[in-house]
Amino acid sequence: MTTTPFALSKRVQRVKLSPNAAASARASALIAQGRDVLVLTAGEPDFDTPETIKQAAVAAMARGETKYTPTAGTAELRRAISAKYLRENQLEYTASRIMVSNGAKQVIYNALAATLDADDEVILPAPYWPSFPDMVSVNDGIPVIVPVNQATGFKLTAQALARAITPRTRWLILNSPGNPSGAVYSAPELAALAEVLRQHPRVLVLWDEIYEHIWFTPEAPAHLLHVAPDLRERSLLVNGASKTYAMTGWRIGWGAGPAALIEAMVVIQSQASSGPNSIGQAALASALNAADQSFVAQARLAYSRRAALVTAGLNAIPGLSLLAPEGAFFAYVHIGKWIGWERPDGRSITSDSDFVDWLLESEGVAVVDGGAYGLSPYFRISIAASESVLEDAIQRIRRAVNALRLPVPVPALSV
Repeated sequence: MTTTPFALSKRVQRVKLSPNAAASARASALIAQGRDVLVLTAGEPDFDTPETIKQAAVAAMARGETKYTPTAGTAELRRAISAKYLRENQLEYTASRIMVSNGAKQVIYNALAATLDADDEVILPAPYWPSFPDMVSVNDGIPVIVPVNQATGFKLTAQALARAITPRTRWLILNSPGNPSGAVYSAPELAALAEVLRQHPRVLVLWDEIYEHIWFTPEAPAHLLHVAPDLRERSLLVNGASKTYAMTGWRIGWGAGPAALIEAMVVIQSQASSGPNSIGQAALASALNAADQSFVAQARLAYSRRAALVTAGLNAIPGLSLLAPEGAFFAYVHIGKWIGWERPDGRSITSDSDFVDWLLESEGVAVVDGGAYGLSPYFRISIAASESVLEDAIQRIRRAVNALRLPVPVPALSV
């Protein structure tokens, strides 16, 4: 962090710029210099927002819906979210149990700000979305990182959860389908976790379902509250417009949970940002209420093809391995074999960060190192790009890997 003539808070010094944003900024700087770079860092749909949603925004502006909105979100959108849960998830959430924020990220921040005191603990399976631990830290909590691995499908086990819980545990955060691994929890896996949670009634569950509609399994992913409906009064469901409807720039997300928690989160938001933008809310309400949801299904099929393409292509490159993602926008690629190898210029690959730097510098492929997600040596590559771009990226990665070499042993000195 840049040195300043004034004091910065300890709070801001505990966190850092989002690794995804930092990686994207570095790629953008190279592009500005004229470099040919494939930017596969962000979880942002390459599809445009559907035209019907844009037209709903135009209509809202024409009706004069350009004023402040209630802090918790417009009545229209909260009704639409309530109807969505009943229609798609068979869950009943009234408006008093729903709040709308400037993206799902703010929902999570609101929840942590409303519930954490100094040194309260939040359990995070690693690999995790990088903002989770930093949002815990900035709210005076302690992220308790529980590493998972390919052997468990990058999913938290009941045994690991039981070991991680202490009297200071306030939250367990679960993300399914998951970022960065693409992991999807099965009903038996969720049931096992729920059995542990029943022994610790003080622990809340943040169920991040932002990739709810981006799945590649034979059936839609299991929902925590279908498996364990008794956890409803201690669970916060987090979702939003960005992934499902390609509405990233509209910045509209929501949370659904216990009324007392939602009320406290609204208080936090009232002092941080007030209500979200009126036009984005009107557009999302229209999207959720639309009878035609074909865009969602078509996008899911496209992401499924891309996931299969990237899985096959990268697994065919020597020294790379990944589990086929079951959902979300990413593949999490193991690169352990290449640690200790050298670039053609003699510089050593000592970490996944070095490997990612080599991909960018040698072949113009921008991805994010596994260290940013709490589990090395991996890199995350976004599949939210066209098949032609992904095919190009695979070939570039292959060339970058083929250029690496074993270090030349230094001859022992004669005595």
